[in-house]
Amino acid sequence: MKSSKPQFVGKKVRLGDIVKIEKASMPSGNNVWVLNLDAVEKGTGKVIVKNRMKADSAGTSTVAFTADAVLYSKLRPNLNKVVVADEPGLATSEMLPLIVNPEVLDRRYFAYLLRSNSFVNLAVSSTAGSKMPRMNKKTLLNAVFPIPSLELQHQRIDLLSSIEKARTKAELLIQQLDTLVKSRFIEMFGDPVEENRWARITLASLCTKLGSGATPRGGKAAYKTSGIPLIRSMNVHNGYFESKDLAYIDEIQAKKLDNVTLHKGDVLLNITGASVARSCLLPDYLAGGRVNQHVSIVRCDPNRMLPRVLNSIFTSDSYQRFLLEHSRMAGATREAITKDDLETMTVPLPPLSLQYKFAAFVAQVDKSRFGGMLHLLNSLSGIMHASFFSVADTD
Repeated sequence: MKSSKPQFVGKKVRLGDIVKIEKASMPSGNNVWVLNLDAVEKGTGKVIVKNRMKADSAGTSTVAFTADAVLYSKLRPNLNKVVVADEPGLATSEMLPLIVNPEVLDRRYFAYLLRSNSFVNLAVSSTAGSKMPRMNKKTLLNAVFPIPSLELQHQRIDLLSSIEKARTKAELLIQQLDTLVKSRFIEMFGDPVEENRWARITLASLCTKLGSGATPRGGKAAYKTSGIPLIRSMNVHNGYFESKDLAYIDEIQAKKLDNVTLHKGDVLLNITGASVARSCLLPDYLAGGRVNQHVSIVRCDPNRMLPRVLNSIFTSDSYQRFLLEHSRMAGATREAITKDDLETMTVPLPPLSLQYKFAAFVAQVDKSRFGGMLHLLNSLSGIMHASFFSVADTD
């Protein structure tokens, strides 16, 4: 990194000219921070837990880093795991210890750049290996991005950091409201699995629609930038809908999925994969959309059960355990809930008058208001990232 500040500021820069991969000297001691990939929250770089141990117990598949390093995971770059170190330590060898030229680049800004969609897409497109895809380090070093002045970098860091803090606060409020609603549900209806206050009914008898869709031919490459919404499992979270990364399809693609057209009041349930059993209500503005094969529509008869109550049953702690256990039955290699499974599952059927009282309570503490705030913050963050961190035209 022999470059000087005037040479690079405000220009398109090859990252390898202002960033280097630099391993530190091996640390010693009994309380060394050892960073593994599962300790890093994807997308944010938050370290979930700091594991500590004797340096000589960390194993050989590690790399030492200094307190001024940015650690980037080259393994499965779609998971977007980037950490700004705050002390020296050891990391899994799947992470690259990166040192920036501080005269040109603030390492916090560099971390935001590495987490941007522009860089993630570049990294994913260059991976090798189907089971354990890894990015070649040359992809990072040869990538070209516009680098603004340090003053502008600091302004952007402040903006992005403020959005992150507001987003964390909104997420915390959603969690608190979720706990409140669950407690009220148990008070009014009892445990939906363990107790028998009310007669039980199968979902086949209760629902007018149970079914999932499909991914259009061509997979992700076939999605459009606008059109008819296609809901995927990543959009469905317990108690709230995440609009980030919402996919779209055109009229021709949607026609083939007419049998899974979404209606106002539908309950969404993830039925396969790591997010199996997550459930939320469909936001009204997405009525007319479609679902893929990983998400089932659960459309109950509103004259017998309110969708909000059914969703609260699905997201209760005991029913979540029931759904997860059911998804792992019969020695399946992947978590899955089939349509036959859904049809035979039973739920309690409390009086409709009591359901309306519960719905009124939930409306008073409706966490969708904060979900809307979260959506706005996510959208704002996405717009800023797209504006700040676009891959430079190298022509």
